[in-house]
Amino acid sequence: MFDTQSNTFLYKYLNNSSPTGFEASGQQIWLDYMKPYMDSYITDAYGSVAAVINPDAPYKVVIEAHADEISWFVHYITDEGYIYVRRNGGSDHQIAPSKRVNIYTKKGVRKGVFGWPAIHVRDEKEETPTLKNIHVDVGATSKQEVLDMGIHVGCVMTFDDELMELNNRFLVGRALDNRMGGFMIAEVARRLKENKVKLPFCLYVVNAVQEEIGLRGAEMISRKLRPDLAIITDVTHDTRSPMYNKITSGDVRCGLGPVLGYAPAIHNNVRDMIIEVAEKKQIAFQRMALSRATGTDTDSFAYSSEGVPSALISLPLKYMHTTVETVHKEDVENVIKLMYEFLVQLPANYDFRYIK
Repeated sequence: MFDTQSNTFLYKYLNNSSPTGFEASGQQIWLDYMKPYMDSYITDAYGSVAAVINPDAPYKVVIEAHADEISWFVHYITDEGYIYVRRNGGSDHQIAPSKRVNIYTKKGVRKGVFGWPAIHVRDEKEETPTLKNIHVDVGATSKQEVLDMGIHVGCVMTFDDELMELNNRFLVGRALDNRMGGFMIAEVARRLKENKVKLPFCLYVVNAVQEEIGLRGAEMISRKLRPDLAIITDVTHDTRSPMYNKITSGDVRCGLGPVLGYAPAIHNNVRDMIIEVAEKKQIAFQRMALSRATGTDTDSFAYSSEGVPSALISLPLKYMHTTVETVHKEDVENVIKLMYEFLVQLPANYDFRYIK
């Protein structure tokens, strides 16, 4: 489905760690891949990056994903050398026990494990993992030894897991939410370049930071760029996997195509144009109602400045915020194709207002 160049980038980018607030290394990998396909780039103080295509055109369009992943902070180090943690984003304490971690220090990456007592020695009441009892063991026997390793309060850590394929159909790993989005928008830019498409507008391909703690990176970069239109991509839940209630969560499945959202922040005219493109190009898609807010960077772009017509194209994903986030490769391809086809048919200076 993807050529060697795309796959090499995909694995390098996905296997790199980019915790919220510490995204710089992943952003550099992404920017290095983008350089042949852009005219210039813009960065902001906190690390969001916008690759720019056709920068002199007055009408400005954004396609966007977020670069950061959930993680943990070192919060407390005991006298015996055990580490207790605090969330950086929506990290799940219930999946932590027995996981390996990478702890990032000025002395390099230090390895650790989330320890957990054996089932036959735990309390009869079957104590479950909480932030009060999960702990990281780095093989130290004292607090001073931990400090000597370069580990201190505030060091960030991620689970130590890498991307793999499942049944030649799915991609599985941590942080597919949402570096898979960064991969997809980069592939859109590559196809525009390789197909020699001359856009009649300026395109910002935006990889934003700090989404996982409140859409903060998109909020900052949207004010800087002040676009006329924004198309956001993020992940959404596959609700046909076990333990979901489709009555409350909707009906979405990996392999059935991109998901187009309905919410006040999602501009009806923009979404309807995307649907027209999908139907014309025979790209399968699904629909999802999101109520008051999308919970994605769409909200930051839509409500920035004087209001930016915005829409959300979501990638179905299983097991969000775990180390085995799972997406269907055909869905990845169809998100890329849908964004690409939308851009090549978009006229310059298109007015999406409801009332003119």
